[in-house]
Amino acid sequence: MGKALGKIDAVLFDLDGTLIDTAPDMVAVLTELQQAHGLEPLPYETARANVSNGALGLIRLAFPDTAESETNALHREYLERYQSSVCIESRIFPNLPELLDDLDGQECPWGIVTNKPQRMTDPLLAALGLPGRLSCAISGDTLPQRKPDPAPLLLGCKQTGTVPQRTVYVGDAARDMQAGRAAGMITIAAAYGYILPGENPHSWNPDAIASNTKELAKMLLKAVNLEA
Repeated sequence: MGKALGKIDAVLFDLDGTLIDTAPDMVAVLTELQQAHGLEPLPYETARANVSNGALGLIRLAFPDTAESETNALHREYLERYQSSVCIESRIFPNLPELLDDLDGQECPWGIVTNKPQRMTDPLLAALGLPGRLSCAISGDTLPQRKPDPAPLLLGCKQTGTVPQRTVYVGDAARDMQAGRAAGMITIAAAYGYILPGENPHSWNPDAIASNTKELAKMLLKAVNLEA
């Protein structure tokens, strides 16, 4: 849905909830942490909808009314546990492996821009066999700025060798669309991602919305194949 995309030269993806379904592992670690601290785990779907808020967002959801110092300690404990199980059940979303193959076949560069820390991003990408295919992999600590600041996306364009105006950014959160717009990129909201109940991706003002991965693949490949 949304306006027709013009010719594009590259695609940058958010990671969690957009390219890779990381919720099974991230929620499993949260459940483990809650149980270790004597709490009843959150329902899976409740936690899943919050995965795009990152590990700290999950901690704040699962341990409400906790002092900031304790929240920070729980966050560190979560990351230590998650680092050892970063890709047990995580998988690229259905239909997207084929999309990546098609982008490679058409020599359309693609990459990752995520707020996930590099020490989690790199092993996850490696476990899924992606590093050799990526034109860029920008993590949440690659620069001092993180999304919604546009700086990481602009760095992604620079490393990919494309101009923002002909580069798509796909994400499943308002901050993704905000960063993409500020960078001057074409934005697509991944409505199949980790979205809170009642939240409407239309309110993020993306250029287009993909309700599922098939729709995303179709609109991207159509834009790649347009005449310049």
